[in-house]
Amino acid sequence: MPPALRFEQLPEIDLILLSHNHYDHLDAPTVRRIAQRFPAASWLCPMGLGSLLRSFGVRHLVERDWWESVETLSYTATCVPAQHFSARSMGDRGDTLWCGWTLETDGVRVYFAGDTALHPEFEQIGKRCGPFDLVMLPIGAYEPRWFMRSVHMNPEDAIQAYLALRAPAGGLQPPCLPIHWGTFRLTDEAAEEPPRHFAQLWERAGLQPDRNWTFAHGETRRF
Repeated sequence: MPPALRFEQLPEIDLILLSHNHYDHLDAPTVRRIAQRFPAASWLCPMGLGSLLRSFGVRHLVERDWWESVETLSYTATCVPAQHFSARSMGDRGDTLWCGWTLETDGVRVYFAGDTALHPEFEQIGKRCGPFDLVMLPIGAYEPRWFMRSVHMNPEDAIQAYLALRAPAGGLQPPCLPIHWGTFRLTDEAAEEPPRHFAQLWERAGLQPDRNWTFAHGETRRF
């Protein structure tokens, strides 16, 4: 999928959240371009990624372990558990951490799950860092299931994760923005399948249709 806008059209970037070091999530030329154009931006990353980012020209970064936070006058971000793995070569699997992030700013709480399989910590994330005003959950790159189940959620898993995240908040239904689909062809399912299947499951679960924020590539929304 080509970019929805040119690099030159990007607005001012203040903060970058990194989930792990896989090439489809941490691309060296892209990091270098962002670091050069936005030298004052802050980069938040899981433990072990600092030296790699510095080698790409990143100036301001913070590494965190699961459940550790970054507190500033503008925001509070918390590194939260995910079920995935890390590697950029044949010999460094698991040498650096992987994670999701929660972000609280201007009275709004957002959850970015990163790249993850379904795991038992979603309810705890909702309890400790919620209630959320927006959650971003991966829904793609899941087939064949026997191989991908341990590292990627499918739409069924994403619905379970959403329900677990909102459980501590009772009846609140924050918007869910499905991510991790339709950008790179990584696995066996059709590129258009994840959002279509997710929408069917969302409706079947009795969730409000306007809370499913599946975006077209390049779409933006204010709330």
